[in-house]
Amino acid sequence: MPVKVSVVVPVYNPGPYIEDCIASVLRQSLPRDEYEVIFVNDGSSDGTPARLDALAAEHPHIHVIHQEPSGWSGKPRNVGIAASKGEFVMFVDNDDFLGDEALERMYNYGVENEADLIIGKMAGKGRPVPVELFRRNHPRATVENAPLMDSLTPHKMLRRSFLDRIGLRFPEGRRRLEDHVFVAEAYLRASNISVLSDYVCYYHIKRDDASNAGFQRFDPVGYFANLREALDVVERYTEPGPKRDRMFRRWLRSEMGERLRGNRFLKLPDDYRRELFDEIHKVIAERMGPSVFALLEPAHRVVTELAGAGRYEDVLAVAEWEAAIAPSTSARSVTWDGAALKIEFSAEYAVDGAPKTYPADTSGAEPDGPAADAADAIARLERGTAARFAKARVDLMMRERETHAQFFQPVEITRETLPVEGEPDRVRLVVKATATVDPATAAGGVPLPAGLWDAFVRLTIGGWTREHRLFPVSKDPLPPLPVPGIVGGRRVLPYWTVKNNFALDVDQASKRLGFGELRPADFTVAGDRLRAVLPFHVTGDVKAAIRLTGPKPAAEVLEVPATLSPAEGGHAVLDAPLPVRSLQQGGWRLALCLVADAAEPRFFTLPLVVRNSPEGLKVAKPATKKPVADAAAPRSRPGVARRLARKLPLPVRRALVRALGKGKKPALQEGK
Repeated sequence: MPVKVSVVVPVYNPGPYIEDCIASVLRQSLPRDEYEVIFVNDGSSDGTPARLDALAAEHPHIHVIHQEPSGWSGKPRNVGIAASKGEFVMFVDNDDFLGDEALERMYNYGVENEADLIIGKMAGKGRPVPVELFRRNHPRATVENAPLMDSLTPHKMLRRSFLDRIGLRFPEGRRRLEDHVFVAEAYLRASNISVLSDYVCYYHIKRDDASNAGFQRFDPVGYFANLREALDVVERYTEPGPKRDRMFRRWLRSEMGERLRGNRFLKLPDDYRRELFDEIHKVIAERMGPSVFALLEPAHRVVTELAGAGRYEDVLAVAEWEAAIAPSTSARSVTWDGAALKIEFSAEYAVDGAPKTYPADTSGAEPDGPAADAADAIARLERGTAARFAKARVDLMMRERETHAQFFQPVEITRETLPVEGEPDRVRLVVKATATVDPATAAGGVPLPAGLWDAFVRLTIGGWTREHRLFPVSKDPLPPLPVPGIVGGRRVLPYWTVKNNFALDVDQASKRLGFGELRPADFTVAGDRLRAVLPFHVTGDVKAAIRLTGPKPAAEVLEVPATLSPAEGGHAVLDAPLPVRSLQQGGWRLALCLVADAAEPRFFTLPLVVRNSPEGLKVAKPATKKPVADAAAPRSRPGVARRLARKLPLPVRRALVRALGKGKKPALQEGK
C-alpha cells in the first residue's frame, strides 16, 4: 500500500511532553499502512532516544533517525523530508499533537482540491493560533483572498513532489523564523492551497515549564536579520504592488507593531526594550513604504509610523496609554429558542473598568506622516478608530476548556454610537449582538463534543482585536439562566462559572442538574404510570429510561423505557410505565437516564424511592437509619489547643501541620 502521509517530528529533549504527540499519531484514523511517522532526534540528552527506539520496535510504521544536535528545527525537518516516502509530508512539533482524524481529513481534502499545501484548523493552549483564517473552509486559498499570512508556522501538510520540484527546504542552523522563510515561499509557489476549518487538526501547546523555543527571549539583531530573509523571499517572487504590500503588512503588524504596544512592550527590561525598538526601526525604515502603512488599522499604523521615524519616547508613551484599555462584555439574556440558545450581549472597550470614549468629530482621521508627538498620536488613533466604527465586528466563540478547540457561532450585530453625559464632544462605541449556539451544529457543523465550553467574545474596533470571556451584565444578582436542555442527543447545561463567566456543560454535569432538589410531591403515580414535571428543556419527545433497584439483600434491578415531552413553562414531562407485578414490597430506588439512545447511557440516582405496599405505589423519600447514641458514654469535647487551632487562618493551620508533623494534622485540620 503506497504511503499517503509522512509525519515528520523534529525532537529535542521533550521529556514527558512528547507522550501526547506519540499518542496522537498512534490514534490516527488513517490506516497504519497508509502513513508513517518519522521522529528525527536532534541530539536529545534526556531519555527520549530510548523511548523512540522502543516505540519504533513495536510499530513498523514509526521510524527514528538519530543525529548530532543541529541547534534548531530546520535541519531535522529537512532530514525527515529526505527520508519520507509519503505523497504528502506533515510537520508536527514534539510537544504538540494531532486531532484523531487529522491526517485522513487533510489528505482527502488536499487530494480533492489538488492542493500542494493544506492547512488544518489549529487550537492553541497557552499559545496564539490563527483565528480569522479558520472562519470557514477555503478550498482554493491565496494570500489575496484569505488571511493565509496569519499562519506562518510549519504545522502544515505539503505535497512531497511540490517540495522536490521547487527545491523547497527549511533554512538550517540556530536561527529564528526559518518557518516564515519556508512557508512564505510555499504560499507564493504552490499551485493551490486548501484551508480545512471544520475540524481541529492541530493542537499547539505551551509547556507548563514554558520551555518551548518560541517562548525564549530572542536576540533582536539576529531575529530581524532572519525576518529580512522572509521579506527577501516575498520580493523575489512578487512584483511591487498590492500583493507584496499585503504580505509585508503581516510582518509590520505582527512582528513589529504588536511588539511595541501596551503591556507587551512595557514589561520588557529597559535595555532590551530599547534594543528591540532600534532593530524594528531599522527594518521599517529600510523596507516598509507608505502603501504598506495604508493597509494598517489606526492602532497599528500610529505606532509603526512613530517607530519608523525613530520616536522611541513617543512609542513608549502610547504604550503606557494603551495598556489601560481592555475589552468589556455584558450578557443581558440567555434563553432557549427551539433547539438553540440565544445569547444577547454587548461589547465595547473600557479603561480601568469604565467605558472608553472617543471623539465625536472624526474629521482628519487619516493624516499623512507620523504624529507630531504622543498626544497627537493618541488623538489620531482615537479619531481613526471612531471613523472606522462601521467596520467594527464582534464574534462569539465556544472554546473547549481542556483542549482549547474553539468554534465561531452565528452572530447578528448592531453598532451603536452613544453620547457621553457631560461630554458632548465624546461618544461611546458599543457593539450589540445576538449569538445563536445550536449544540447540534456548534462545533463547525457537528455537535459539541462532551466537555466544558467557555464563551469568548472577540471584539475588533479600529485595530484593537481582543478576546474576552463573556460576563453577565450584573453580578449581584447574576442574571437567571435557562434550565438544562436535552437537545441533539446531549445534556446541555448553561451556567455561570465561579468567576462569573458564561459556560456550557455538555454531557458532564451531575450535581448541577438539580436532581438533589426533587421531592416526592414532584412525582405522581396513577395506575402503572409514573409522571413528573422536570426542569429540562426539550423540543420534542426524547427517549429516556428509568432504573429501579429493589430492596436489599437481593437488590433486583429493573429498567423501563420512559419519555420526556415538552411542557408549558419550558420544562419537560417525564412519563414511564412501572412494572407493578414485578415490584416486590418495599422501597425501589429510582435512577433516571435522560438520553436512553446515547452511545453510553448514563443514569442519575434520584433522592427518591417508589414504595410498593398493600395500599399501592407511591413516591417517597428513602428511609434513613439514624445512629443510636450511647447514653452512658460522655460526649467528648475538643481540647483547648484544638479549639484555638480552629480559629487560626487556614494558611497558618497548614503551616503548623507541617511544623508539628503528621501526628497533629487531624486536630489542626478540623473546621477546614
